Amino acid sequence: MTSAAVVIGRFQPVHNGHLALLRAALAEAPRVIVMLGSAHQARSPRHPFSWTERAEMLKLALSEEERERVEIVPLRDLYDETRWVQAVRSAVQQRVGNGDVTLVGHFKDATSDYLRRFSPWKLLSLPRQHRVDATDLRAALFEAEPEDLDGVLASWVDQVPPGTRSFVQAWSRLPYLAALRREWAMLKRYRQAWAAAPYAPVFVTVDLVLQCAGHVLLIQRAQDPGQGLWALPGGFVEPRDTLYQSAVRELEEETGLRLLPETLQRALLGVAVFDHPDRSQRGRTITHAHHFDLGDRELPEVQGADDAAQARWVLVAELAAMEAQFFDDHFHMLDRFLKLLPLE
Repeated sequence: MTSAAVVIGRFQPVHNGHLALLRAALAEAPRVIVMLGSAHQARSPRHPFSWTERAEMLKLALSEEERERVEIVPLRDLYDETRWVQAVRSAVQQRVGNGDVTLVGHFKDATSDYLRRFSPWKLLSLPRQHRVDATDLRAALFEAEPEDLDGVLASWVDQVPPGTRSFVQAWSRLPYLAALRREWAMLKRYRQAWAAAPYAPVFVTVDLVLQCAGHVLLIQRAQDPGQGLWALPGGFVEPRDTLYQSAVRELEEETGLRLLPETLQRALLGVAVFDHPDRSQRGRTITHAHHFDLGDRELPEVQGADDAAQARWVLVAELAAMEAQFFDDHFHMLDRFLKLLPLE
């Protein structure tokens, strides 16, 4: 018999299709490892529930005997499939050693192709278990008026375990839902504005990782998406700008920082492309992160402006503790350059 079965998912929120996969895994092996994706992310319409909240929903869906056989492990998105696959393998190996592993999953669409990346693990590919989708559940939650929430949750009766309904009902009283509804509406309008395009748009942006004297320059976003979250200075490429010109312009507009052109040119260490299809909720967005290091000079004065509520120099040593406060994949851009996370 398989030593352990592995289920990978985001469970935003836990629904009956997830529960069916878990029970198939429990029938396959004496223990099940749930790799709970999108851990340590800031709350957003795509990631409204923290990993600990989703772990609680999973536990509520299982019987006491089932809970004793299931281990829930938080898993970062990382936005780098090779590194992500290695993180999953490493976490499972730490728990089962060289034992046989069965990966249990469902090929929903192209986003499920990762299931093919875990050879020589056995793959148990299951058909769709229930006609329910977490995206639709979140849409119903965010589009309902506050007074209609009880009716929305009542409509979930055949789609989610009772524990999920009870949990979300209690969660909805916490101070998260209003901001998530506002951001959901903004993103919906944004996508509708491009709905008539002959092809799905691909947006091109720039971001800056600017170091100085053991600090890095961050901005706090003033508007949705991600209002209030920390981010790198950056923005969309203007039609007549090169990537580098756009980076310099965004730096000046959002932080007020103006340096001599030759100072910035000497400080440029490199440029990296970040193009994961899911890195932005606005749509397919490819960014070019410019990495600068100004050395050990005195920190230049900065001030938030344009799309930035504030600009601030933050100690590199403090960034890891801020992981869940970052917009989109900006923490992972910093990690790529500054090695903030331990290697898997």
